[in-house]
Amino acid sequence: MCWDIFCRIIDNYGDIGVCWRLSQQLAAEHGMAVRLWVDDVASLQRMCPDADASREVQNCRGVEVWRWIEPFPYVMPADVVIEAFGCELPESYVAAMTLPSPQPLDQVGDRRALPEGAKRIWINLEYLSAERWVEGCHGMASPHPRLPLTKYFFFPGFTAATGGLLRENGLLAQRDVLQHNPAQWWYQLGLPCPISTEATVSLFCYDSAPVSKLLDAWAASTMPVRCLLPEGKTVAQVASWTGQPGLTPGDSVQRGSLTLHVIPFMPQEDYDRLLWACDCNFVRGEDSFVRAQWAARPLVWQIYPQQDNVHQVKLEAFLDRYCQGLVEDAAAALRAFHQIWNSGGRLNWDDFWRYRAVLQDHATAWAGQLAQVTDLASNLVRFCKNQRYP
Repeated sequence: MCWDIFCRIIDNYGDIGVCWRLSQQLAAEHGMAVRLWVDDVASLQRMCPDADASREVQNCRGVEVWRWIEPFPYVMPADVVIEAFGCELPESYVAAMTLPSPQPLDQVGDRRALPEGAKRIWINLEYLSAERWVEGCHGMASPHPRLPLTKYFFFPGFTAATGGLLRENGLLAQRDVLQHNPAQWWYQLGLPCPISTEATVSLFCYDSAPVSKLLDAWAASTMPVRCLLPEGKTVAQVASWTGQPGLTPGDSVQRGSLTLHVIPFMPQEDYDRLLWACDCNFVRGEDSFVRAQWAARPLVWQIYPQQDNVHQVKLEAFLDRYCQGLVEDAAAALRAFHQIWNSGGRLNWDDFWRYRAVLQDHATAWAGQLAQVTDLASNLVRFCKNQRYP
């Protein structure tokens, strides 16, 4: 099957991060022909240096990447159409979806008839949520009000009753190798290996995060903290906290118990390795949030802020699910830290991190539990095949 995946970038890297990982996995592991339509190729280039932000069309790692422009060019819609995160397809493209699917070429280059009954599949790939209602809505059909088309709602999630999470073949084995011997990774970053008494954390957050309060808590900690901060907008907040005019990759800051290193913005594969190597990861949105869970390390999640505090309901739903099986005191500390991090209050790192060993064991168990659920790309392929040949 041929796939078209449409992505409008709202969360800088979260939306394209998910779509790019999905596109690569569909092409590499499932043999699908994938076109990725994205309105901001420059954001893709930051996480995949092989991409060229100046090009309208390019082949990158087995995926056709098209710049999503208006007016939208005439193209024959693919067999499977992914509308990522409610981005709304171009009207001309939706109209073209009512046309018969193109007949594929056979081995000698001739057109052959499609299997009888085959139809085009339209998927609305939803945002990840741990809320329980997701299981009841996953896979639901929504007929178009005017055209002979049906859209299916596909929900990523944490249970077998959902679409699962993105997880490439061999990902967890690669993680285990690095975590068994991370010295080479630290060498590549140009940093010494952490000492046993030090907490090594990565920090990736939105501008709304109470960064200065977190840095205050780390500086006042009773144990040393080493923070790795990828280049981005948060660096300006850190520079303001330090009183320095600016910080760039390679710069370091020392205050109290905190040592902070600014590092370059990383391609996706290297960011995964950063998460694997750290003791705790501060992440945001969806893509880094999922990858932090596969890292099997304690995490602190800043959820994307929404109007009327709708995001707080989603945060609590995840914490309810994640904290199952976690000892009561550690669960309370984890909840409190998440709630304060997402609301801007005063943070007490030591109260949270004294449960480091318990949180680490739980993170390992949680990643193992998630790995029992079929991954998102495989679930999508199976779902679409079942719908295409009803």
